[in-house]
This record gives sequence, C-alpha cells and structure tokens, in this order.
Amino acid sequence: MGTLAINAHNVESDIYLSLGLTKLRKGVLVTPRVLSLLSSLLERSVQKNEMLLESTQIEDAVTIFHGLRAPTLSVRQYIDRIFKYSGCSPSCFVVAQIYVERFLQSTDILLTSLNVHRLLITSVMLAAKFIDDAFFNNAYYAKVGGVSTAELNRLEMKFLFSIDFRLQVPLETFGRYCSLLERETTEGLQIERPYQACGIKETWSNKDDSSCAPTVAR
Repeated sequence: MGTLAINAHNVESDIYLSLGLTKLRKGVLVTPRVLSLLSSLLERSVQKNEMLLESTQIEDAVTIFHGLRAPTLSVRQYIDRIFKYSGCSPSCFVVAQIYVERFLQSTDILLTSLNVHRLLITSVMLAAKFIDDAFFNNAYYAKVGGVSTAELNRLEMKFLFSIDFRLQVPLETFGRYCSLLERETTEGLQIERPYQACGIKETWSNKDDSSCAPTVAR
C-alpha cells in the first residue's frame, strides 16, 4: 500500500503544507505541525471526558486499552516519541485519528488518560502498515509504545475487530479531517506530567538512570 498521496494541485494542498504533511527536502528535519494540533485536540478531549466522569454518575467501560493508572508521558510527549522512533509519515497521525474515532464510535468508550496512549500506539501502527510503503514490525512498535509485544498484538486484534477492519480512508475524509485539525487551536489547558521513559536508542532523561520506568503504566 503506497503512502497516501498529497496532490499539490488539490484544493487542500495549502492545508497539507501548513500541517507539515508534504514531503520535505532530504536532510531537512522539521516536526510536523499536525503533531501539536492533534495532541491539543486529544488532550482537551481527555480533559473534557474526565471532568464529565467526575461530575456525573457515568461509569467508563474498562477495556484492554485501559491501564491501572495514567502513563507518565503526556499525550504530546507520547506522540512526539512515536514520530521520532517509528519513522512513519506524518499522514499516519491523521489516519490514526480517524481510526480512533471509528473505534470510539463503535464501542461507546470515552477517551481518557487511562486509554489514550494505547489507542494511539495501536492506531498509528495500523495506519503505518496500511498507508506507508515501509514500516516496523509489532515488536519494534511495542518498544516505542512501552508495552510488551504480546500486549500490542492483543490490542491490534481488538482494535481491528472493533472497527470491523475498516482501514480504508477516502481522500475526501482525509481532507476533511485535515481541515478540522487546521482549525484546531491550542486554547485550553494542556496536560503535562513529569516523565521518565526508556528510549529505543537513547533515554529521554539526561540523567543516567538504569531503572527506567515503563512508558505506559500497567
């Protein structure tokens, strides 16, 4: 499956460029703007849902995507980590967001700090497999995401069955989500937590600490 095409003559081409979805010159390293916008959108959704759960009698359904406690990495830090180590195209993060929304709609689960990280690593991995020409295997993505390979395999299968294996994303849908992200602002509270995590090639902490905690809490 080839990388999702970005047509320079398409009416959305300016939006694609603004989000950082177009190909850069070789050797140019720039963090795509889409990462910060997606992080902001997800963090505000998590905050809104958790406030709803605290103020009402609604009980969130517990799934295999739920951890016992919130991971130490914020959503933004986690997304940056995935992008840094996975090497997937920026378009994968837009497609992953579409997948997550399909999952939430089909399961009636609320996005919270207990499940957002596992949903992210699973959806980005699936997006990379579906639209990128080259991608890493599950074992590598498990290391990136801070979960075991066996757990990521289970998450992948549960996710796929929940969305009825609907991985195809029409170009019109992709463009609509890009437009929605372009209108996304950084208003609202940003959820930032202290973090400590093991990197794939380097640690996230400047300190020499061999007892590095898992990225995603059990």
